Amino acid sequence: MLDFFTIFSKGGLVLWCFQGVSDSCTGPVNALIRSVLLQERGGNNSFTHEALTLKYKLDNQFELVFVVGFQKILTLTYVDKLIDDVHRLFRDKYRTEIQQQSALSLLNGTFDFQNDFLRLLREAEESSKIRAPTTMKKFEDSEKAKKPVRSMIETRGEKPKEKAKNNKKNKGARKEGSDGPLTTSKAAPAEKSGQPVGPENGEELSKEEQIRRKREEFIQKHGRGMEKSGKSSKSDAPKEKGKKAPRVWALGGSANKEVLDYSTPTTNGAPEAAPPEDINLIRGTGPGRQLQDLDCSSSDDEGAAQNSAKPSATKGTLGGMFGMLKGLVGSKSLTREDMESVLDKMRDHLIAKNVAADIAVQLCESVANKLEGKVMGTFSTVTSTVKQALQESLVQILQPQRRVDMLRDIMDAQRHQRPYVVTFCGVNGVGKSTNLAKISFWLLENGFSVLIAACDTFRAGAVEQLRTHTRRLSALHPPENHGGRTMVQLFEKGYGKDAAGIAMEAIAFARNQGFDVVLVDTAGRMQDNAPLMTALAKLITVNTPDLVLFVGEALVGNEAVDQLVKFNRALADHSMAQTPRLIDGIVLTKFDTIDDKVGAAISMTYITSKPIVFVGTGQTYCDLRSLNAKAVVAALMKA
Repeated sequence: MLDFFTIFSKGGLVLWCFQGVSDSCTGPVNALIRSVLLQERGGNNSFTHEALTLKYKLDNQFELVFVVGFQKILTLTYVDKLIDDVHRLFRDKYRTEIQQQSALSLLNGTFDFQNDFLRLLREAEESSKIRAPTTMKKFEDSEKAKKPVRSMIETRGEKPKEKAKNNKKNKGARKEGSDGPLTTSKAAPAEKSGQPVGPENGEELSKEEQIRRKREEFIQKHGRGMEKSGKSSKSDAPKEKGKKAPRVWALGGSANKEVLDYSTPTTNGAPEAAPPEDINLIRGTGPGRQLQDLDCSSSDDEGAAQNSAKPSATKGTLGGMFGMLKGLVGSKSLTREDMESVLDKMRDHLIAKNVAADIAVQLCESVANKLEGKVMGTFSTVTSTVKQALQESLVQILQPQRRVDMLRDIMDAQRHQRPYVVTFCGVNGVGKSTNLAKISFWLLENGFSVLIAACDTFRAGAVEQLRTHTRRLSALHPPENHGGRTMVQLFEKGYGKDAAGIAMEAIAFARNQGFDVVLVDTAGRMQDNAPLMTALAKLITVNTPDLVLFVGEALVGNEAVDQLVKFNRALADHSMAQTPRLIDGIVLTKFDTIDDKVGAAISMTYITSKPIVFVGTGQTYCDLRSLNAKAVVAALMKA
């Protein structure tokens, strides 16, 4: 049962809508537009909004979007077929109205599609019923049941005997074939005539017999019989070289030198002349190393091939020009076959730039969906078109729908006479404390007072590290320069205490002392550690910070996706609130160590749709930047 089916243009004009179970489709469709279409996340044609599953199809040629919605608990197998049929029929029926490409013509147009849609829906539902699971095939219907029992018994009983006979005959045939080409030529007509040469006349040939025959035909065709005979004669020569009499050793002396001397092999007392090829093979200088001879023999063939290719080269110049013009997709709609090779290269390039593999595949799929069916202008190559579309998608991904403006939010909290609370979380060793100190310096430079809450009560030296940062920041911004007001202070309760309780006390202390911002430092934890993730979820649920920042390093690729997904999932699973608080933004650290491999930024923003608020680029307090999406994409697309 469908909730709705709607067709609208990419300009936002609803051309036709079918209302099923739900009263309105505005909310889910607007969520699809905001979260998927505008964010260039069209790699998957399915989108979930609350209790609904939305499936959509883009028509880039006519700038149309087809969306169907149904309850996500239902498994409707005919939805994909329905949306394809509706897309095909609607496009063909109203082609002239759509091709005018003016908003006025679309508004004035009458798209009476109700009866056609109901007919297609009925056909799709009936086709899904026809495809009911088939019953299990009975033994009587199988091919094995059609065979007589006698033939099966004979085959099983005679298999080893036939194999033994075939092996003997194979050996005999090989011996006959090694004698000369006359016997093989005699056997050829019999084989071509199709008469069975098996152990019993009238029987079909077995697999081994057929393989043997094909092998013999191949040997006859390529003249390998003489080579085998030559090799057998060569292999017979070393056998004559073996010792003919046992060695006689004296009790206290040495053996006869003439018997033990194998430096000059003899045959009937005369030295045996070994072929030069055998000597070369023994010494390692045989045909395997004579590449120059092979080059000389093949140089004539190569020269002939080059001479024969010269007239075609003149044609190739014209062909190359036409091929280049053929690569320009002027007035032609793009297909997936046109973009496949380019997208494969783009995907490999993104993975090489540290983008997670799954996300690189989804990005290329999104670009393919965006460009499929789109008519390109003259002198636009497929490569440049795909590259430009990918760049636009990446820039859109790095600029999510929600923008974090900390200074504006802090001033808003000041008007309500409360501190602005920021919580930092992340895995071990990514630089949470260091970047917390950098953000503290940035806030002090903007005139806000900061209270640092030392809630990392697990790692040895964590409190001392923050105390050192606080002392240095206080030296940079002493109270004398701010009218006797303490601009930065550390709130700490030592080690082994409850982090959520320390954060609560720090927020209350900041409210009483008039601090503008509270920065909560937490212990580093792996995303798979359930007890620590539960403690983090408790800290966030109890204290309800204004901003939750995930600190991740730019060195990771696929691991960044795993960390963010599991952190968000753990915060949702272990939270006691009805609407759990998740990650609001990202701090990307160690950005100065990766050169142009900036793929972690794409992976993190794509997987969470959260913005990168800060970028750490060094070790000093001044090494803090905001993300420049275009610069990051330019570095990512650089070869």
